[in-house]
Amino acid sequence: MNKWLLFRYLLLVPLLGTAHLYAQKLVFIGVVKDKQSDEPIPFASVFFKLSGKGSLTDSTGTFTINAEQIVPNDSLRISGVGYNLVTIPYSALKANTLFEIKLEVAHAGTEAVVKSKYNRALWFWRQIIKHKPYHDRTTYNNYGYEIYNKLEVDIQNFKKESFEKNKLLKPLNFILDFVDSTSEDKPFLPAYITETLSDYYYQKNPHKARELIKATRTNGIENESLVKELGGMYQNVNVYSNTIPIFNRQFISPFNDNGDNYYNFKLLDTQYLSSKRLIHLRFTPKHKGEDTFEGDCWIHDASYAVQKITLRPQEDASLNFVTGMSLIQEFKLINDTAWFLYKDKFVADIAPISKNKVGLKGRKTTTYKNILVNDTSVVTALNKTKAIEKVELSQNHQQNSDSFWVNNRHEVLTQSEQSVYKLLDTLTNNPTYIGYRNTIQFVAKGTKDIGNIRIGPWFYWLSDNQYEGRRVRFDLATNKNFDKHWNLHGYLAYGFRDEKFKGKAEVKYQFNSQPWGYINVSYRNDMDNGQTRYDQLATDNLFAAALRRGGIVQKFQRAEEKKIEYYQETNKGFGFGFSVTEKQIEPLANLPDAKFFTQPNAFNTFETSVRLRYAYAERTLESNFNRISLGSDFPIVDFTYTHAFNGVLSSGNQYDKLNLSVRDFLKVAPYGKIYYNLFAGKTFGTATYSFLDILPGNEARYFNRQAFNLMNRFEYIADSYAGFNVEHNVGSGLFRFTPLTRKLKWRQLWTARGVIGNLSQANQKLNFVGSFPFKNLNNKMYLELGTGIDNILQFFRVDFVWRVLSPSPSAETVDHFGVFGSFHFSF
Repeated sequence: MNKWLLFRYLLLVPLLGTAHLYAQKLVFIGVVKDKQSDEPIPFASVFFKLSGKGSLTDSTGTFTINAEQIVPNDSLRISGVGYNLVTIPYSALKANTLFEIKLEVAHAGTEAVVKSKYNRALWFWRQIIKHKPYHDRTTYNNYGYEIYNKLEVDIQNFKKESFEKNKLLKPLNFILDFVDSTSEDKPFLPAYITETLSDYYYQKNPHKARELIKATRTNGIENESLVKELGGMYQNVNVYSNTIPIFNRQFISPFNDNGDNYYNFKLLDTQYLSSKRLIHLRFTPKHKGEDTFEGDCWIHDASYAVQKITLRPQEDASLNFVTGMSLIQEFKLINDTAWFLYKDKFVADIAPISKNKVGLKGRKTTTYKNILVNDTSVVTALNKTKAIEKVELSQNHQQNSDSFWVNNRHEVLTQSEQSVYKLLDTLTNNPTYIGYRNTIQFVAKGTKDIGNIRIGPWFYWLSDNQYEGRRVRFDLATNKNFDKHWNLHGYLAYGFRDEKFKGKAEVKYQFNSQPWGYINVSYRNDMDNGQTRYDQLATDNLFAAALRRGGIVQKFQRAEEKKIEYYQETNKGFGFGFSVTEKQIEPLANLPDAKFFTQPNAFNTFETSVRLRYAYAERTLESNFNRISLGSDFPIVDFTYTHAFNGVLSSGNQYDKLNLSVRDFLKVAPYGKIYYNLFAGKTFGTATYSFLDILPGNEARYFNRQAFNLMNRFEYIADSYAGFNVEHNVGSGLFRFTPLTRKLKWRQLWTARGVIGNLSQANQKLNFVGSFPFKNLNNKMYLELGTGIDNILQFFRVDFVWRVLSPSPSAETVDHFGVFGSFHFSF
């Protein structure tokens, strides 16, 4: 044999052997994720049970296992702290192919609790609490960053077969092309997505916050105040706070100053990330039924700062419609000294009917860039506005190209997120979808926009009462498409028993929305049932007649009112208003009319009023030219002074009135929330009863938070009064102690409403005429106490109310005990 060939053969033999060895080597690559949130699980254990080969996942949840040979009957076991163990047969795995493994949460109570004299985990938790002031961003003098907010909504348990068979939905069958079935989970339909990009600035002292929303993709949301809610101003969650807001409820944070009363803590293991030593800490609720979390966090052991935390409501928490929820926050080191939030993710599974029926999965991801701490540029940006808290929309926030978003969004859109935009672009041009959407909005909102005109609310279209009989009413108004500042509104009503037309016409000019200001001119000639400033159910509501309490004589009067009103707020929360009103009252039934009064024009008045209001850092939501208060973390004060002129424009009354109210919502977690309203008033002079203070009664079975529910309308009149209204919704309260009521998610509440008042001798002499049953409190207290059950079937509330103190007995029928119902949507 040729020597050269022999040499080549001797070299090739070991190389062939090496090639044979490499051919037998197996590589398994995968990602371990949380099944509910789709969030990667770091440091999970992944190993083959028989061979022992395995590894831990890295910070992105990824693992790689190299093995020369795997026994055919072997299995891959995946475990993570707080998760159920998953076992996958080797036969179901494919080497050299990336695969995804999802773990389900193992809720608290499934693991053993080890008791010892010295709890090192509790010592570690105390160090975290001790160092909170160094890591809580609200303790910094100022900070700022760029926020990218992304909200996606998917339809879960989406059944293609049912969709295809539904004749009403047949024109929308093209939607089925967008159903995502790439995962092992049930198919879902990506349905909606919004994106916002903004700059946010915060200053501690004096308190000031500003957000400039630079760009938005909101897909059909045109209401500016609602777009502002999608930014970052009102969606910040601070894990170092004592409580954490979840929907409309306050949950106890594991880093609450008294968190050891609500949580058990356990140290798990230690890992290194970027040369930083991290301690793994798990927390579980001590008590069932409380609004607390279960989850885990990674803590930097040198500074006791949170690096990553995952929060989930405990299994028995009183949350409606939510079948799964995760809140994940990640922090990174800035300036080599402070750990600052750079990403948070909120994922919620919402099932309005049941867990296995069609529901929604919402995903909100927020990322933070260009972080500044204690920087003069933050102060400079804040000084550009005088408002305490302000959200601004840049002029061209909706006019950004796709290339802008590709270059400026903080993270690339996933395939399902990209498909949402394609679906929405198709739907917005589909007449069937537009028709269905508009119908649903009309039923829910009560109003409908047709071009520049708004019609409704529909629930005023038809009603019934003892005096007017069957009543019809129709409203028309302009919307923002007609004009950004001018608003025209009016309605026409007709009663088929009294055969009279009624109506209203008004013109409003809105100066601006931040700060809020307007001037309004109105004329109204319609039924008037006393002072309704306490949110009483209007008598021309479709449901009013059906909800009336029986045996109560209904009283009617008609009012013709001409009014000019001016109101303006400042950037500091102060509001100032001035109004001029001419009003003529006509008693119609079961009330004393003009023949009982000797002075001329007894039911005519000409008033001027000055209003002062203070609502520090109040949040509001605007709809067309109206505004709804979303409350404030501080009390809201409202004061009005009114003077009536005798002899001006046929006025027959002269008096001065002062009215004051202070109201607030107090969050007292874990004991729910308390609403209170303190009010008082005084009238100087004599006046006909219609212009005094008619204490607010409620003659319906529907519970009225702001009225005395067992007091009849026009029962008590006063020219001086002071009262209180307190409602404490305890949350699960006593209901958390039994498995059945925990499962039903009932909530406990109690109420107290009281008022002390008086009517001067002069006003008694003027108004206590004939056999009409007006009553005077005579400086004694009227008091109602109640208790109730909220959240029955997630929508209903039942109140049991007792009339405990009732001065001045009357021949008129009154109830001393009543059961009232109401309904509302609440998580």
